[in-house]
Amino acid sequence: MGVLTRLKAAAPLAELPLDSILMDDCIAAMASLPDACVDMIFADPPYNLQLGGDLFRPEGGRVDAVDNDWDKFETFAAYDAFTAAWLAEARRILKPDGTLWVIGSYHNIFRVGAKVQDQGYWILNDIVWRKANPMPNFKGTRFTNAHETLIWAAKSEKSRYTFNYRAMKTLNDELQMRSDWSLPICGGPERIKRDGTKAHPTQKPEALLYRVLLAATKPGDVVLDPFFGTGTTGAVAKRLGRRFIGIERDATYCDVARERIAAALPLDESAVTTMMAPTAATRVAFGTLVETGLLAAGSEVFDTRRRWVATVRADGSLLCGTVAGTIHKLGAALQGAPSCNGWTFWHTEIAGEIKPIDALRQTYLLSTEP
Repeated sequence: MGVLTRLKAAAPLAELPLDSILMDDCIAAMASLPDACVDMIFADPPYNLQLGGDLFRPEGGRVDAVDNDWDKFETFAAYDAFTAAWLAEARRILKPDGTLWVIGSYHNIFRVGAKVQDQGYWILNDIVWRKANPMPNFKGTRFTNAHETLIWAAKSEKSRYTFNYRAMKTLNDELQMRSDWSLPICGGPERIKRDGTKAHPTQKPEALLYRVLLAATKPGDVVLDPFFGTGTTGAVAKRLGRRFIGIERDATYCDVARERIAAALPLDESAVTTMMAPTAATRVAFGTLVETGLLAAGSEVFDTRRRWVATVRADGSLLCGTVAGTIHKLGAALQGAPSCNGWTFWHTEIAGEIKPIDALRQTYLLSTEP
């Protein structure tokens, strides 16, 4: 943390606060950085929820909703001005071939999207994050809000942006990755708490950032997050061998983020290497287990007789010696067989017991049941 490095090539020589958190207002902090110095920006700005009073569950319990001052704006015009200001600084510091990701809900994403286009960004996709286990609508007066939207935009129409298509296809068991992503919300051990309460009300799941960074950056790229919160972007960047710059004005969030990132374990170089190999589709992609952390990249899997031991890589492929492939194709190749069910062929140690990796798939399915 706090390491300074010399900026190269794409921007004037200057020192960037790589792998650090700048405790400051996001606009002021970005203004202190040189032009064209970051490869990707991931922004999770205030949603301006405009909540009208407390919300209660049917049994009377109060819903832990977002009521922080940082999410409050006097008018839509004030929110629009804030959005335009931070987007302008973000575009200035983004490299010519860099991309911007912004996440939001129906409260703000349409206003943000308009400003993104006004600023000259070129929208590539809108991604629907479909929450596998959303909070219900307790009053029964509306549809359950079960998704959020991510806008992915290049700096300009002519940008030669990074898109790791092969890695995304491998992550999704050789199916082309779609623009609707089903991932659970942040919960369980991943949800950071202080004194029994959430450290941050809108903490994003690491699986979401894992997919974003794996899709749109390369190892060594610099990722900036102007609304850093508890450091999800930094923790995932460290795991995947990317550099990060976080901006966060809340001292408590900064402390939580520093602790969290210090504890994150980076993957070794071979695990970060990505590839693509064809395989059959399954109900749950093996890559989903990797990006959700049920089976971490860098882990080892093996057959029951331990004739072959393979290393799990960041995109959900396996590496055994010099041979790489998906769980199914690699298992078949090693056995000299026409096909292989990788879910039952490969095993790992789970809670002290040797079990097929299909057990982790079942664990994931259970965790995402409504």
